Amino acid sequence: MPSKFSGLLFQPRHLSPDFSTLRLLYGPVCLAVLGAWFGYANPLIHIPIAIIMLPAGIMLAASRASTQAQAFRYAFLTAWPAYTASLYWLALPVHDYGALPWALALPCPFLVAAVLAGYAGFFGLGIFTLGTRRDSGWGVMLSFGLWATLEVLRNVLLTGFSWLTLSSALAPWPQVLGLAAWIGGFGLSGIIVSAVYTLIFCTRFRKLWAVALVIICILPWALHRSEPPQNLASAALIQGNIDQNQKWEPELQAEILDAYLGLTRQAASHQPDILIWPETAMPFYYQDGGTLPTQVTDTVRDLGLPLVAGAPAYSLPAHGSEYILHNRAYLFNKNAQVLSWYDKEHLVPFGEYVPLGRWLPFISKLVPGAYEFGPGHDQLPLVTAGLTMGMLICYEAIFPELAQNQVAKGANVLVNISNDAWFGRSSAPLQHLHLAVLRAVEQNRFLLRATNTGISALIDPQGYIRTQGPSFVPSILLCKDIALLTATTFYHDHFHAIHASFALIACMAWTALRLAGQRFLSTTSTP
Repeated sequence: MPSKFSGLLFQPRHLSPDFSTLRLLYGPVCLAVLGAWFGYANPLIHIPIAIIMLPAGIMLAASRASTQAQAFRYAFLTAWPAYTASLYWLALPVHDYGALPWALALPCPFLVAAVLAGYAGFFGLGIFTLGTRRDSGWGVMLSFGLWATLEVLRNVLLTGFSWLTLSSALAPWPQVLGLAAWIGGFGLSGIIVSAVYTLIFCTRFRKLWAVALVIICILPWALHRSEPPQNLASAALIQGNIDQNQKWEPELQAEILDAYLGLTRQAASHQPDILIWPETAMPFYYQDGGTLPTQVTDTVRDLGLPLVAGAPAYSLPAHGSEYILHNRAYLFNKNAQVLSWYDKEHLVPFGEYVPLGRWLPFISKLVPGAYEFGPGHDQLPLVTAGLTMGMLICYEAIFPELAQNQVAKGANVLVNISNDAWFGRSSAPLQHLHLAVLRAVEQNRFLLRATNTGISALIDPQGYIRTQGPSFVPSILLCKDIALLTATTFYHDHFHAIHASFALIACMAWTALRLAGQRFLSTTSTP
């Protein structure tokens, strides 16, 4: 019977029974942590290809286990510090704006990372169950299908958290993102993992699989057909650079609005088709009327240009006595009339609302505010001047189904308004931008990203960042030649079927490997 580790590129040393888990996992953990830190965006140095070390570390850890429980535990313990290192910034808003001491804020990234590591644990369990049959094409397919399926589940379970999607690390290399238009960002993550699996386990056919993977990555561009020239639009993204500590001070509301109105008047001289302010740029209830809302409408009317502007809002349910708050994007036409609005659908847990808050009243939000927000439902794109804008407010850009829904309702451009000032000069704004890149490629739409402190950008449907603004500087980002596209991608047209196919591929591969293993045992046991 061949060794469990035969065919490995990295052969583990002989381990004595009393060898500690820490010593056993030292190499895989270092590999995974370095891969996550350098692979995902960070302000110091970003090396996209390093991301392959994250799944490599998880696979190697799982392959060193001797039981299924141990495989899950090893994969979990390897992924946990890796994800924590990339999510360190979660502690910043909890401490700085949630007023919690560091002793309570610092565990937050560890807790969220533990959830992500749990999915990695199931991936490690899948790798372990392959036993001695890892050096096969079915193993490659299992690694692809299982990782992609787990990313899909991570997107929906426990309110969903698709941050650190593996493929988002490659956003600076749009040349390799073409496959996302066919199988989405989750599918592209699966391709990355299957390539790593091939490198580690498939020693006999490594060159063949490498060529196949290169062809798979190049094929989407070879099959790509440019859409005939469409109507072109222009936009001005207004970045106010308002300090988060000052944003909600009532005595500063007029000063904040003056900053946005001044930048807007400058931008209007370029005659863009649309002006876009970021999330909650108006730090007051526009619907209440008064001096500040009047200043907004007077300026829009004087400039004669439509405006999208974020603001808090509220509504009173038909049956109820308590107001519901909304994170809203208003659309003003050139005559300063509010044509429509979009209320954020996917709220930030513990930031805008408390999950299970009705049953767990002792848990409070981790950011300021006496009230919880309520989600919008079945929101339509905002339409003006030939633009049908699919809105994504802040956190919503990380969820592919929200961009999918907006394009399905007719959006010919995606607009992401955000306020990432919460996270300071951390990795979060860059990681957020890279997730938005995936949405543009998946849906074949230009994506306009207007932020308070950065990173404002124009992203094209191939994933190229056409223009990008500075961080923590008041600025105007002028975006030209925005094609208003109507063609949809294969991924868009078969969204749910593609996600289901990941699980189907994983199940087929696992079943085939189990049957092959049974035949092998039957053959070797025959006298």
